[in-house]
Amino acid sequence: MGGILSFLIFAIVTAISLLIISYIPFLGVEIDSPGKALISGVIFGLLNSFLKPILAFLGAPITFLTFGLFAIIINAIIFGLTAKLVEGFRLRSGILSAILGAIVLGIVNSLLFQVLGSLGIA
Repeated sequence: MGGILSFLIFAIVTAISLLIISYIPFLGVEIDSPGKALISGVIFGLLNSFLKPILAFLGAPITFLTFGLFAIIINAIIFGLTAKLVEGFRLRSGILSAILGAIVLGIVNSLLFQVLGSLGIA
């Protein structure tokens, strides 16, 4: 049960983060509603769990050669794929929005998890 609860917390925090970043105009990330954000959080979490390890393994040599910067591209791929799969989640500037959105999502998620951790929730 702990794994499912952790996943749900991750999905909800990601949904909140997506809603927050959708209000930053220069990112080009658009979310139609909180419900679409929650669906996006779940899809993002599933892709992160299953697809990201495969991409990270296959891209390990490139990640090593770029001193870890290729990991940002992997995150952008997951972010962009989530936007493709969820109707109501759009990236106005394509790959640029995916890269910027993935970076800002990581920052906002980290901040939210720090707050939840300090409250003893996560």
